[in-house]
Amino acid sequence: MNPTKALESIYYISIPEDFVASDNAFQIDKTIKLPVQKKVDEAPGDFNPEEISTEQILAGILTVLAYDKKNENLDYYRSIIKKVKPEIKKELCEAAILKTKNEDYDLAEEIFLALNGLDPEDVAITLNMALFLDQRADSYRNAGLNEDADAYDSDAYSYYEQAMTADPPLADAFFNAGFFFMKQHKYREAKDAFETYIALTCDISDDELGENGVYKKERAQEIINNISNQNMDDEAFSAAFDLISSGQEEKGLEEIRSFLMNNTKVWNAWFMLGWGLRRLEKYEEAKQAFLEALKCGGDTNSDTYNELSLCYVQERDFVEAEKCLMKAFEIEPESTKIISNLGYLALAKGDKTKARNYFATVLEFDPKDKIAAAELYKLEKDE
Repeated sequence: MNPTKALESIYYISIPEDFVASDNAFQIDKTIKLPVQKKVDEAPGDFNPEEISTEQILAGILTVLAYDKKNENLDYYRSIIKKVKPEIKKELCEAAILKTKNEDYDLAEEIFLALNGLDPEDVAITLNMALFLDQRADSYRNAGLNEDADAYDSDAYSYYEQAMTADPPLADAFFNAGFFFMKQHKYREAKDAFETYIALTCDISDDELGENGVYKKERAQEIINNISNQNMDDEAFSAAFDLISSGQEEKGLEEIRSFLMNNTKVWNAWFMLGWGLRRLEKYEEAKQAFLEALKCGGDTNSDTYNELSLCYVQERDFVEAEKCLMKAFEIEPESTKIISNLGYLALAKGDKTKARNYFATVLEFDPKDKIAAAELYKLEKDE
């Protein structure tokens, strides 16, 4: 929710000397105004201080904690909610995780923001906030909303950074941040994060770590070895991604070609070369780079097939394009990006019925997918 809009949903009241909350749940400082959540459809003239409930006050406090980080009375508001609801952190955390699983991202974000405002020093909450924003960025990127995805990635990075600089350090912050950096193609940062995770857990016995902890250590070491063996923490590799993603494709292509001169078997590098060329609409060259990526190990990555399909579509080789998209779909069957591209391929082939089915499927996975909704609207309008 927009912070301004959220804060407009509450009003502050001065508490009369003789006022007591409806259920007498807590003592209040009458010198400090309390935030009260408006009732649904409540008009300004409907306000009745005698009808204010504890729930409205608590909801108002949570809104302030979520969206008004500079409020001078935050500590007082926190003390109220912790006294009235001692288990509030656990309850909110469970609710936020459930909403995230159900892909109710807007409400999940509100809850996570409130949690963070309730206890900004709790590193576990900070890490959960980072993980949520990371997941929401993935959701937007799968839907083709790259600008929104980039914005949430930026927010996620901010929370990962807070979690990684906490004292004492939280090992899981570095483990999860490592995967975040991997998705950003920031392999040097990923390697550093995984190495820190191993350093923080090296003195903990396997029995203490448990099966999951042992797996995470082994997985972290495997990724470190892979990055080192393929030289993916090379400066040219990192620079190439930053340049291409920022619209400086030609410079980025120079960097990745320089890297490939000495690292010819790194599929990620061939993928990046193809990605930059595809963005420059050099589809034949891009196609060859993606095919090379497949040979070098990129055949387990759905994005390689997805990008290759875009090149085939431009060449109007719809048969090969569909083969690639179906391969991508086998690897990642719930990716709305891939399903949308199957819809666009159907449109390119003139099959509006199949296109409609694909875009409808996208909306089944993500009812808020604006691109699929717009394509369905155009198809229905043309009927």
